[in-house]
Amino acid sequence: MTENPTAGPTVALVTGANQGIGREIVARLAERGMTTLLGARDPRRGEEAADALRSAAADVRVIPLDVTDRASVTAAARYIGHHFGVLDVLVNNAGILGDPAGQNPCSAELDVVRDVFETNVFGVISVTTAMIPLLLRSRAGRVVNVTSGLGSLALMADPAGHFARRPPSVAYVPSKTALNSLTVQYANALRAHGVLVNAADPGPCATSLTEAVPGLTRTAADGAAIAVRLATLDADGPTGGFFSDDGPVPW
Repeated sequence: MTENPTAGPTVALVTGANQGIGREIVARLAERGMTTLLGARDPRRGEEAADALRSAAADVRVIPLDVTDRASVTAAARYIGHHFGVLDVLVNNAGILGDPAGQNPCSAELDVVRDVFETNVFGVISVTTAMIPLLLRSRAGRVVNVTSGLGSLALMADPAGHFARRPPSVAYVPSKTALNSLTVQYANALRAHGVLVNAADPGPCATSLTEAVPGLTRTAADGAAIAVRLATLDADGPTGGFFSDDGPVPW
């Protein structure tokens, strides 16, 4: 999918995209000929990232966007509606890890939990809901929620699995489980309109989000691959699914 059949080039929005996996998703979608909107809370950092990605064949534009700020989200939707009239691809990539010290179930700090959910869950609801009118104008609307395998209840509950050996978390991990559930709800709501909604697990990658985790060898570009694949599904592609590079991930 490289062109909007009704209004020229396909328009894609990627949130939290000035670095890491989000930046790589922008790069890959732009390489496919899409007009790609790089969402960034800090416009200066967004412009620096976009400048590095722009070329004669890559139309990358910065859009100021703080997913936790309703006014910012509303302004972004108005901007897209005014300049393009449609949104074909939405990648909800913005996410935070939060302070691990406040996420132990035995000593949880509710402010930490709220902060993580504000970005990872409520931010996705805010952005997706605001963009739905624009997505419905596309003949091939696609929504990708960048999640984590840590959000899989099945994998987390397996005492023999490697996820069960990770430090318990009442913020980041449950936020990704909630995001997975949101993915199904939006998929069900938009199925009849041909908008495909899926969750992408990029796997463990060496990014600023995981700098405290040693030994990671996969790059942000590696992690971006599954999101790009889901953002460019054909009409007969899946919806309401949870996927990694290896295929479906158990809920």
